[in-house]
Formats: sequence, C-alpha cells, structure tokens
Amino acid sequence: MREHTFSDDFRAQFDLLMRLRRDVRRFRTDPVDEAVLARCLDAFRLAPSVGLSEPWRIIRVTSAQARTAALENFQTANADALAGYSGDRARQYGRLKLSGMQDAPVHLAVFCDDATDQGHGLGAATMPEMRRYSVVTAITLFWLALRAEGLGLGWVSILDPDRLTRDLDVPANWRLIGYFCLGWPDETSETPELERLGWETRRPAMAIETR
Repeated sequence: MREHTFSDDFRAQFDLLMRLRRDVRRFRTDPVDEAVLARCLDAFRLAPSVGLSEPWRIIRVTSAQARTAALENFQTANADALAGYSGDRARQYGRLKLSGMQDAPVHLAVFCDDATDQGHGLGAATMPEMRRYSVVTAITLFWLALRAEGLGLGWVSILDPDRLTRDLDVPANWRLIGYFCLGWPDETSETPELERLGWETRRPAMAIETR
C-alpha cells in the first residue's frame, strides 16, 4: 500500500476538528439523518481493539420508557452529586447544564462485553481492562466523525451504571462505558463549557515526566 502523506491544510483542519469536538449539552431538536448516523457509526469498525476483540456493544435508546428511566437515573445521581458540594461550589454546580438528554434526538448506551470470545483473550489476560479502553478509543473516533458532519456528542457520566444496565435489560457481562446524547449542537466553541463557566481551568501545557 502506498504511504499516505497529509498536507499542512489537512493537519490544520484536523487540529480544528479536535478543538471543536467539545462535550455538547445543548442541542437543537432537529432529527439526525439516518444515513449520516450510520456513516459515523462505521467509525467503530475502524477503531483499534485489543486482540481484535471489538468488544463494543451499542444500544440505541428509543422508547419513551427507556428514555424516561435514563433521565430519572441522571436526575437522581445529579441531586446526589449536588448534595456533595457546599457554599459557592454548590451554587455553581447548580447552574451547570450537565445533560442534553431532554433535547438530543439520538440516545446511545455503549457497553463493553467483558466476556467476549472474539480476540481469544489476546492482550487481555494480564490487563482485562484493555477491552474497556478499546471501547473508549472507538468512541473517540465516533465522536470525531460526528463532529466532521457538524453533529455533537454529549457524554452523560452522572448516573448509576448498574441501574441503567438493569433498566435496559442487557447481558450481565456487559459493562456500561457511557450514555451519549447526539444531535445538532446549539452552539460551537473551542473552549469547554466548564472552562467558560469557571468550574475548572486547563493546564497551560502538557507535563511529561521522564524516568
């Protein structure tokens, strides 16, 4: 196969794509074209996975019952999280929008199949968590593919994964990696919302240690 080279313009555009990736929590309610979604989901097939195990399992959450259960899960966990803060930090937390679940047209729950036979255990005997890392890598490629189409993704991490697993009635060996809201972002920015709102600041540069 001929070696691929990329232009300065491509590299600049790729850098911009990564900067605009952002965790989206504010969505328009416009539907997502199914062909575009399918094209982005193909990014999972391009992702590396330990032992070529491809352990990702994707549930599209469409029913009103399942979506209500997921939203109530988030609301309970979010209230518990708020109770863990006090003073100014609690007031600041209360102003954060931490989920786009009520507006995003597409909801996906992504799991790792910890018991998959695919890959024959290669690379996972000493580090079984590599299967879950593989799923996260695939999600990252999916995220970039969505952004290249103008779509946004929001990762909802404030919820009870065991409760969600029961509510979605998935196999016992599947472990939740993330619940995702997907749709057209209401706004785009290179700066994370949590940084804009003063919740946290980025480090000025990468710190790399040597041994």
